[in-house]
Amino acid sequence: MTALKTQWDLSVFYSSATDPAIEKDQKDADKAVSAFAKKYTEDKRHLKNAKALAEALTAYEALIGMPAAKASYYVYFRKDLNVEDKEAEALAARLEDRSTKRGNKLLFFALELGKIPSEKQKAFLAAPVLAPFRYWLAQVFENARYDLSEPEEKILSLKDDVSHGRWVQLTDNVLNKKVVEFDGKTLPLPEAGGIMANLPTAKRQKLGQLLNEAYESVADVAEGEINAIYTDKKIEDELRGMKEPYEATIRGYQNDVKSVLALVDAVEKSKKISHRFYEAKRKLLKLDTLTYADRSASVGELKTKISFEKAVEIVREVFVELDPSYGAIFDRLLANGQVDVYPKKGKSGGAYCSSGQNVPTFVLLNHTDTFESLKTLAHEMGHAVHAERAKDQRPLYQGHPISTAETASTFFEYAALKRLVASLPADEQIIALHNVIQDDVSTVFRQIACFSFERSLHALIRKEGYVSKERIADLMNEHMQSYLGPAFTLKRGDGYFFVNWSHIRRFFYVYSYAYGQLISKGLHAKLEKDPNYIKKVDGFLSAGESMSPEDIFKTCGLNTKKPDIFLEGLKSIERDVARLEKLIK
Repeated sequence: MTALKTQWDLSVFYSSATDPAIEKDQKDADKAVSAFAKKYTEDKRHLKNAKALAEALTAYEALIGMPAAKASYYVYFRKDLNVEDKEAEALAARLEDRSTKRGNKLLFFALELGKIPSEKQKAFLAAPVLAPFRYWLAQVFENARYDLSEPEEKILSLKDDVSHGRWVQLTDNVLNKKVVEFDGKTLPLPEAGGIMANLPTAKRQKLGQLLNEAYESVADVAEGEINAIYTDKKIEDELRGMKEPYEATIRGYQNDVKSVLALVDAVEKSKKISHRFYEAKRKLLKLDTLTYADRSASVGELKTKISFEKAVEIVREVFVELDPSYGAIFDRLLANGQVDVYPKKGKSGGAYCSSGQNVPTFVLLNHTDTFESLKTLAHEMGHAVHAERAKDQRPLYQGHPISTAETASTFFEYAALKRLVASLPADEQIIALHNVIQDDVSTVFRQIACFSFERSLHALIRKEGYVSKERIADLMNEHMQSYLGPAFTLKRGDGYFFVNWSHIRRFFYVYSYAYGQLISKGLHAKLEKDPNYIKKVDGFLSAGESMSPEDIFKTCGLNTKKPDIFLEGLKSIERDVARLEKLIK
């Protein structure tokens, strides 16, 4: 492969925040949206005639593919590279306002479709000329029951950024400026968190304490932020008639509410698997009790340090072996400056993959030469492959439900972890097995514990109106203790991790991790029996948003409407825990 580029090259978007092309793209979009709105505000034939509706949807879809969105990606990527980039932050606010106004001009279109009489809806769904749009229309018709009036929808849209986005950005900005002084070094919080797992016990617990203190120092800000955005969600749920706080997310991810709650219930009832693993971990670490800082601690040193170059080599081999086209996508992103690799002060923490219609796929990492960093590389590049394969779909379907997105990422992640384990000498197998189980436990049990924490916090704020940072921290500890088990002793300071946990701001997003992890195990089980099964997997990866998650996985021979697929995945984790217990006796 060609030389690696480890920093984003944002010139593929624009040359600067003052590039005239930004304004041109915005004006083009403003003009096109206004023309569409004028035409279909006056011409209502599409509400009665299938052919006219197909023409209207084709025109609507063309708006999605316009380049105006590139500017928003550009400024948000700049902000994630440097929290102090005020030029980008100011432009982002202006673009958000402009985009919101365009979106509000289009609100009437889907709202009117949702009000079409049910018999006519059925006729439209059966019309051959509308076949390419059938799934999208079905979603519009299904969700119409939660729609508000057009003026009300506009109000909610206009206030979304100031009632949620800017609150979350406030906490992020404060956290991104924070550093800890440790071992003679000044470390940004993401870097400190990244190195903690591989430190000796005393240093690890000391750094964990420093991180807790850093989070607690921001807790007053996060307290106000959390109460504001959770109350804002309560108001919107009540307006829409959503009975439970998780309902909007699950429906938005196109999953069945009952099946997701069955997943949550299955994991909650299987917490003894997690408890057994952490008891084994306690023995491996030779500690009387574990602290929260020990949650992801290494139980031994893998002799080969996993530099970014080494991680790329391992992950690339896996992608190519699965399908050469996946390796080609992997190589292209790294060669074109679409992956930003290393942590630095002011850079956003964590990792993500971002893509959109007619927008290149970009991946953010904070690589620290650890097992976890290799896993993250495979996970995010798995998202990237999924995003790139979906680009073959028409614009309406180039996205993907979060539940399928997390299945894709964990599918590639698991394949990379298996390759890493297989490459290790026999005396390191126990360490590697521990790490694989730790990943499973964190992805499944920890994320569902977070889901339950969110349910409890939403309920508490809805009941009492406002909840203090101390009670939020205590609630976080309660739910973390429930999956960690008796091997751990937590302190209130540990609960302040809520300040830094971005997922609790993306309400109930976390269930998708467990969903994806357990289904990906089902995909791998079939692939191990039949290498040609990768064609079925590729069908799932390239389906985008053209079907429901249940129907997508049905094409792979998996029935996600029943708990069996989740229970099988949990049993797989339990077998690995039993193997680890046997090895350490």
